[in-house]
Amino acid sequence: MHNAFGVRDIPAVPVRIAGMPAWHCGDVLIRPVTDNALASWSARVLDTLAPDGLRVARPLRSSDGRWVVSGFSACQYLGGQEEPRYSEMVAASLRLHAATASVRRPRLLDDRDDLVSRADAAAWGERTITLDPATGGLLFNELASYRTKLRLASQVVHGDLFGTVLFDGNAAPIVFDLLPFWRPVEWAAAVIVVDALAWGGAPPELVGEWSHLDAWPQALLRALLFRVALHAQHPAATTESLRGLEYAADLVLARL
Repeated sequence: MHNAFGVRDIPAVPVRIAGMPAWHCGDVLIRPVTDNALASWSARVLDTLAPDGLRVARPLRSSDGRWVVSGFSACQYLGGQEEPRYSEMVAASLRLHAATASVRRPRLLDDRDDLVSRADAAAWGERTITLDPATGGLLFNELASYRTKLRLASQVVHGDLFGTVLFDGNAAPIVFDLLPFWRPVEWAAAVIVVDALAWGGAPPELVGEWSHLDAWPQALLRALLFRVALHAQHPAATTESLRGLEYAADLVLARL
């Protein structure tokens, strides 16, 4: 497959990027994709995006001009690794979304109907879904009772930046994909905070570090509801794996 992206004579070295398998071929990174339309959209946007203070792993076309070939995409290999630099991750999110503010809402969001999209809609009160009480349904109902009207502008944001922003010393952080949601930038930042608290061992002070953002407590609540709804639908979820979200919930509820 790496032949299609012009790296025929370079060995393909297996690596893991953001927890997913990939192949490092010189200055090219080749990754499998699960959604061709989404991967192509992400590549088209990232190809022209120039966020301040971030490095974008530029998508690469195949020899015949495609962004995706037989379920694989390619981008620049910039190195970097996952690090628990959560405040910098949130700052990177805000810089990225300053650059995506003018990106039009992708039509592919209209057709999305999966665990993630259902959890997202439920978190915002746009859809009612069935949740397993033991793995998050009861917690979701409790949290939802604190939900109030939120007046924040929506735009294209990356809704899953936790663990996908890479760092390389003092160099600018690296972003190499774009998972689109049509939500406020504050919500995208809050998802990182909730993930860092629930699964990253982040200090509780991270909750208050971004309290200057508009409607921050309710943005945090929507992010937490999103993750709880996703967890309560997931077939691999357990009461043990819920504990991190319960910990995050205690911190978020204290700010409401």
